[in-house]
Amino acid sequence: MPEEAWGRWGEDDERGALNYIGAEEVLRATKLVKTGEVVSLAQPLSPETPVPNHRGPMQHFMQRDGGDYAAGGKRPGGFQFAEDTVVMALQFGTHIDALCHAWHDDKLYNGFPSTGTRSTTRAVRCGVEKMGPIVARGVLLDVLDDGNPLAKGTPVTRQQLQQSAQSAGVTIERGDVVLIRTCWIESMLADPPYYDGEPGIDVEAARWLADAGVAVIGSDNFAVEHIPFPQGMVFPVHQLVIRGYGIALLEGLVLAPLAAKGSAEFLFVAAPLPFVGGTGSPLVPVAIL
Repeated sequence: MPEEAWGRWGEDDERGALNYIGAEEVLRATKLVKTGEVVSLAQPLSPETPVPNHRGPMQHFMQRDGGDYAAGGKRPGGFQFAEDTVVMALQFGTHIDALCHAWHDDKLYNGFPSTGTRSTTRAVRCGVEKMGPIVARGVLLDVLDDGNPLAKGTPVTRQQLQQSAQSAGVTIERGDVVLIRTCWIESMLADPPYYDGEPGIDVEAARWLADAGVAVIGSDNFAVEHIPFPQGMVFPVHQLVIRGYGIALLEGLVLAPLAAKGSAEFLFVAAPLPFVGGTGSPLVPVAIL
């Protein structure tokens, strides 16, 4: 895989394509707001949220609740409270992949060595805390098959993305957050086990977006790219865009409510949780119309 963006923002850069989003791009994106309606693009999080087996479900524990007071817990001045703890993978539900999430040949984005990603240190380079909040122009590309969900394993091509953009009357621009709707998240819930295949972009579609200078690529599926992979390849889109171009991937989006609004461009806002050395983060992306 090529290292297309290595050194583009300096040899110490750890933000990658998010560098395309500056004050000018943010101001331009805010001008897209017409009605002020806010649409959440996130899945609800619970122990029932779908997750691949190797990650395991979320665990949610109440540490203090009404039962403590029913059992005789003190309530000074009548004050009572509840609090809880959540244990879950950082790649869970609707989440973003940091640039340390995927690599090959022992090198991360920008040539950083993978030796800096260890359980004892977490990710020394390209951790999710390096990203910061994301405020940009969002673009929705709907690639449904004549209004129907795409079948498992269907590759979404460059031509399909271009046709979707043309139909929506939008042009992909530098610094955009591009969201691709396959309807997988709606259809897969009725067809488990769903991690054995999914529709998603192929390598050339990913390269087209990357060459256009997009800041983030997202989709309503597990991995953005189609699964099964082409023969002899393993997560080729992850390798190309995360490692080669420094583009973060946004996975597990809920895009049907946004598609129902008929808005192909909007103000996109999301903020990864700044886990130091984290390989990703759950988050709540919103489209502001």
